[in-house]
Amino acid sequence: MMKFLANENIPQASVRYLLAIGYDILSIGIDFPSISDDEVMKIAIKENRTIITFDRDYSELIYKFGYKPNEGVIYLRFDVYTPEFPGQLIHKLVTQNEFDFAHKLTVVDEKKIRQRKY
Repeated sequence: MMKFLANENIPQASVRYLLAIGYDILSIGIDFPSISDDEVMKIAIKENRTIITFDRDYSELIYKFGYKPNEGVIYLRFDVYTPEFPGQLIHKLVTQNEFDFAHKLTVVDEKKIRQRKY
């Protein structure tokens, strides 16, 4: 099963939801509060975790600064959502088996899912 690293902007209700159904997920807000995006990338690379974030800066870290987390980054672009929604969405994406997140920036919004290899 995939291992995740939830950025600080991912609601704790979503982290708890994913933990409750058996996912290996760490939360920056709980496990590593106030660390930089640079440090988040280093943890994801070292521990082979897929980053889940609402922060658009991660694309810049990948394409401008050369960070290449093996398991990918999932960038969620939603303005309005319930606290559980990001976790439910991640579970749905993983269990559909339509997407391979490794070495990709995956951008998910209300209309579509785009993936860009790196």
